Amino acid sequence: MSKKVSTGFWGDAWRRLRRNNVAMVGLAILVLLVLAALFADYLAPYAYDAQDYDSVFQTSSAKHWLGTDNFGRDILSRIIHGSRVSLLVGFSSIITAIIVGGILGAVSGYYSGKVDNFIMRSMDILMAIPGMLLAISLAAALKPGLYNLVIAIAIAEVPAYARIVRSSVLSIKNQEFIEAAQCIGASDSRIIFRHILPNCMAPIIVQATLGMAGAILSAAALSFLGLGIQPPTPEWGSMLSNARQYIRDYPHMVMYPGLAIMITIFALNILGDGLRDALDPRLRN
Repeated sequence: MSKKVSTGFWGDAWRRLRRNNVAMVGLAILVLLVLAALFADYLAPYAYDAQDYDSVFQTSSAKHWLGTDNFGRDILSRIIHGSRVSLLVGFSSIITAIIVGGILGAVSGYYSGKVDNFIMRSMDILMAIPGMLLAISLAAALKPGLYNLVIAIAIAEVPAYARIVRSSVLSIKNQEFIEAAQCIGASDSRIIFRHILPNCMAPIIVQATLGMAGAILSAAALSFLGLGIQPPTPEWGSMLSNARQYIRDYPHMVMYPGLAIMITIFALNILGDGLRDALDPRLRN
């Protein structure tokens, strides 16, 4: 009778995730989107800003698979290049939110007292403002552009990660290995960054996957309102905004960017659900 070999927490989590067919579909879609973003210059049949006024408002054809827009630009090429912008904004804003929120949450949970009260009340104030409204306010106050869009979305996402990390720190900081590190004279920063934060990664990864879906949706919404990526750079939300006046006569201009957003959000959500189940320690066997 063969003995089951343990591969550790992350190995077991990957094994459980592979058995979740729905989550693997989401992962496959996300990998394809990342590859499309990385190799957009080679995959796109035309330049995203190439205009052909003899081919405006064309529907799907052998020359233009998804048709063209009001400037004769190839919609498929713009969607492929738009994936680069959308994924970059989503990934960058979430990484920024994790770094800032993670540090704030770790400091808050580790020191407690007045420090905890000040940081958490500040996070409560931010959370009292609807995330999209906060992002719109910040984007409107800043100059429209890629970097300011990332900052606006990241600030709106920080409180969620601060609270998650704080909760994890409170459950970890009194365990024996933390007390052992304190006894041998380890500094507070070493304990936080080397011992506490690595043990908080499971809930952070799950929240990051789901949060990236929200960040991409927020980026599309801000670009739709004219507060995000500016023309001629293609972004799915700005493509929807430019095409809305033609929705009755040329619905393909709206349909395909909308499908790109929907498929991306769907893939991230089902992958996030799968990661939540795979990283749940109660399911470890």
